[in-house]
Amino acid sequence: MSVAPTTSPFTTRGRGLVDRLGDKAFHLLTIAMALLCVAVVAAIVWKVFSLAHPAVGENGFGFFTHLVWDPVKNHYGALLFLYGTAVSSFVALLIATPLSIAIGLYLSELAPKGIRGIIASLVEMLAAIPSVVLGLWGILVLGPFMAHHVDPWLHRTLGFLPMFTGQIGQNGLSLLTAIVILTIMIVPIISSISRELFLQVPTELEEGALALGATRWEMVRGVILPSARSGIAAAMILGLGRALGEAIAVTQVIGGATTFSKSWFAPADTLASKVAGNYQSASTRLEAASLIELAAILLVLGLIVNILAQVIVRRFDPARTRSA
Repeated sequence: MSVAPTTSPFTTRGRGLVDRLGDKAFHLLTIAMALLCVAVVAAIVWKVFSLAHPAVGENGFGFFTHLVWDPVKNHYGALLFLYGTAVSSFVALLIATPLSIAIGLYLSELAPKGIRGIIASLVEMLAAIPSVVLGLWGILVLGPFMAHHVDPWLHRTLGFLPMFTGQIGQNGLSLLTAIVILTIMIVPIISSISRELFLQVPTELEEGALALGATRWEMVRGVILPSARSGIAAAMILGLGRALGEAIAVTQVIGGATTFSKSWFAPADTLASKVAGNYQSASTRLEAASLIELAAILLVLGLIVNILAQVIVRRFDPARTRSA
């Protein structure tokens, strides 16, 4: 019994002029969209640096090493804001990463199936809370709680460290409160990505490790975490980028410092919060240009963070490691 040959509508012989033109148009459309993204980034970079050019020429390299920001005397330095940005972002990332990995492991490996979806949805809802609402909550609830309970305890317990010395404010608006706010904002990002990564680890590998006598912790340490390490690194960089660029919530709780203090109980400022809080009220052209120069620094940091993420993902990609 012979089977009649079947024809496919996708064969080259059956394709007409309209199909070939459609393929060409689709190809050109995708190229145009990719080039549009590059053009938008280039336009943003050009505009920011062109507006910051007067301040770059006036302030010079001392802009990065001076702590004083005095619009009255036209003295502008970014070191205070660089310090606040670095400390708040990296400490928040340091706290959020183990919490997020623990949440991801619990939701993917340990939580009962009936409540996994509920808890995962509640954790992800944190990312949907607007920054201004989270900052308002920080002013009304978190700040007073930090000032009356957490800060005194840290001062008594860890007061020998420079960051936990100094006077504790009454309203809780401080660098430490900003760190907690950023931690809350980073956790749902890293935990959601980590959970998806852990769920993608082949079940056969996990069951094989348990069958060989490994405990659940040894299975997590030897199978799950190594398989997901490149994705976790990328999630951490994504969370760091969110922390570096957050402006509204940080502006509401960080206090807006004008002097440098090593104590985390004191008010501080970041690059993003300084630009968000002062650009509209800039009184001189040089002050506005100096604020835009802060934005340019933040833009460069964001680009560096993204490049670093690509390097880390490529370095720890299991497929690339095996091929090497």
